[in-house]
Amino acid sequence: MPETGKTAFLGPPGTWAEEALLANTVLDEDAAVSYPSVTDVVEAVSRGEVDSGIVPIENSLEGSVSLTLDMLAFEVDNVFIVREIVHPVRHCLIARRRLPLDQVEAVISHPHAHAQCRKFIRAHLSGAELMAANSTAEAVRMVSESKKDWAAIGSPLAAEKYGCTVLEDEIEDYADNQTRFVVLAREEAPQDLDAPYKTSIVCAIAHDQPGSLLQILQEFAHRYINLTKLESRPSKKGLGDYIFFVDMEGRHGDPQVRAALECLQCKLASVKLLGSYPVG
Repeated sequence: MPETGKTAFLGPPGTWAEEALLANTVLDEDAAVSYPSVTDVVEAVSRGEVDSGIVPIENSLEGSVSLTLDMLAFEVDNVFIVREIVHPVRHCLIARRRLPLDQVEAVISHPHAHAQCRKFIRAHLSGAELMAANSTAEAVRMVSESKKDWAAIGSPLAAEKYGCTVLEDEIEDYADNQTRFVVLAREEAPQDLDAPYKTSIVCAIAHDQPGSLLQILQEFAHRYINLTKLESRPSKKGLGDYIFFVDMEGRHGDPQVRAALECLQCKLASVKLLGSYPVG
């Protein structure tokens, strides 16, 4: 595929994904292209419509973004994580015009944003209906186009883009709220030997039996490879059947990491490399 010079992000304009991208990347004008869902971003990278894409994968309050994990594990085989970006998230309550909080009829946002602001919603907006949107920016856009007394949870960037008013800022439950984004591409990241790296894999056991998870962990433990994340997800094959996502320190070409992965490939039903990339 020819290079397009474009990067896809979860849109519309004004999402935290766009803010993280613009804050951490130098881009030409119009190089950032919005897509309506995580699925669309990943598929655009896979098809070669864009050179790269950025999607959320984990939040410090609400944990992993399941759709991103499932897309990388099951839906595409030619997409790699090439970079991670950890970005602070400071949610705002946004409306079309200034109004008292007790007049807000509905609060619209991505379900993760609702969950990250539970305490504020319970304390100040308990009578409001919670409505879901594909992204925080989509929620702000919906509020900007409605004549109803709706509010959205989103970013200051979204409020500015859609001509809305910030009613309250920093409404997240915890001040150190952060989201980890990953940048995706069709080719693996170049290996910089002077920078710390992470490697991400997803693996599946052949049969559910005692010690299966221990077999995986032992390969890393006796090589002193530090795991930064271990998470199970349903395999989609049946109740009780799981795959495991593993993040570890190091490059997949490092001798210890390479040896661990080779041994796992002999023991397990499958081991899929999601990428080796610089630590965010």
